[in-house]
Amino acid sequence: MTALPDNPTRALGLRREAEFAASALPPLLVAAEHLAATVQMGAHGRRRAGTGEEFWQYRPAHAGDELRFVDWRRSARSDSQYVREREWQLAQSVHLWVDDAASMSFTGAESGRDARATKSERARLLALALAVLMVRGGERVGLTGMMAPPRPGRAQLMTLAGLLSRDESGQDYGVPQTAGISAQARAVFLSDFLGDLGALEIALGQLADRGVQGVMMQVLDPDEEAFPYDGRTIFQSMAGGLVHETRKAGDLRGRYLERLAERRDRLATMARNAGWQFSTHHTGDPAQAALLWLYSALERGR
Repeated sequence: MTALPDNPTRALGLRREAEFAASALPPLLVAAEHLAATVQMGAHGRRRAGTGEEFWQYRPAHAGDELRFVDWRRSARSDSQYVREREWQLAQSVHLWVDDAASMSFTGAESGRDARATKSERARLLALALAVLMVRGGERVGLTGMMAPPRPGRAQLMTLAGLLSRDESGQDYGVPQTAGISAQARAVFLSDFLGDLGALEIALGQLADRGVQGVMMQVLDPDEEAFPYDGRTIFQSMAGGLVHETRKAGDLRGRYLERLAERRDRLATMARNAGWQFSTHHTGDPAQAALLWLYSALERGR
């Protein structure tokens, strides 16, 4: 049974306050929390006995256990004494790099019924939703670079939402930032990885030498996968730095798809050599599946 407010004016005031508080949240954070809520997973911490808040298990008392750790209520139900162990949740640092280059602003369907997010919008949403899940699990999350080092708590999510909502950079293709990534930490790279892979290969090698494990997710638009172009076509990079005109775009499809497959194989090999995991996500597919893969991949890499 729900009690109705006895003061309509007060109820209206509370509603306005709630609406104002909700409107103050960055739209990206609202969307990320909604996405994270659709992915139901357990606590993210390592399950080990130690200092913590959550009950883990009972175990028989051993010689040397202090009496203050004995659970007398549980022990009273048997002839033995039992110790109540708590779970030790070891917070870890997770660094996110979301490519902000101009190439990430591409979408093959900008309007109409088939309209879909840009690669940048999807990558930022996935990164922040992953951060929401990590923070809920007690982890420290931040961005690569020095602007937002990993920290716990909701205030950090607000900071990340603000930084991830900024405009794209002016360069055609992105280069991963590795500054500030601590040794033995974890990292997540979200990009289309369509630029020069040399810098990425160097970055992965350096991080692997420092014991950093991570995941790479290539975010592509379905048109970049299918190459649905024919006839006279002008191809231009999003920043305008590269332009190619052809009268027979269809003749390029086979070579393009071959080059794309070779690039993906190279990305997978680079990730494997660094001890990382790699996957591709298309913006035409549901974001939930990509978020679940990212979360699970980080768990497997622990």
